[in-house]
Amino acid sequence: MNSLFTPIRPRRIAEEIIEQIKELIARGELGPGERIPSERDLASLLGVSRPSVREAITVLEAMGFLESRQGGGTYVRSLAQTSLADPLSALVGEKDPQMLHALVEVRMGLESWSAYLAAQRARPDELDRMRILLEEMEGQAPSGGWDPELDSQFHYAITASTHNTLQVHVLDTIHSLFHATVHVALMEFYRKEGYIDILKKQHRDVYKAIAAGDPEGARQAMMTHLVMVEEKMAELLQNS
Repeated sequence: MNSLFTPIRPRRIAEEIIEQIKELIARGELGPGERIPSERDLASLLGVSRPSVREAITVLEAMGFLESRQGGGTYVRSLAQTSLADPLSALVGEKDPQMLHALVEVRMGLESWSAYLAAQRARPDELDRMRILLEEMEGQAPSGGWDPELDSQFHYAITASTHNTLQVHVLDTIHSLFHATVHVALMEFYRKEGYIDILKKQHRDVYKAIAAGDPEGARQAMMTHLVMVEEKMAELLQNS
């Protein structure tokens, strides 16, 4: 019977810091790519010594939750970054048509569900972020199309507003692939008359459904948009 029990030991301060930061990451309060407070600021916020904070950050970096970047600062890593992103990076650089088509199929599942959840969960400030990005895209449209980065940010804003930590991390993991499909698709659409107006309407429809709190309408609007993108990627694949 005695072997069933393990002595309880007091937790060290660094362990408490580690658990708190891990919990914030799990809840999505600290998202992938987000910079955490400096060592000094964390020590002040938590009411602990800087050596304890330094020890906790070192452990979290070793565990793969945080990373220090050149130029200063410590950032939250994508939870799946090392297992998924690296092997695909070469294919992204080559803009491999088969890989881009496959990714659009992944996006159809991930982002249609993100739109559905966003319609249920998006906060007013998150809706404002989507609206601002949409208006910037529409403002650039008359010049022949908008910056692909704006398009990517709009889609990211939708996924972020799901408050589903794993979905955000998955999208962050495939960021370079994701951005490649956006860029390639937009360049193809911009070459054909009338497609800019179609794209504007599709993005506006997605936003309106999310803002109206219409989950099914948001899901359908996102699928309509991504089906058109998937068809374009399939066309490129056939011609490759």
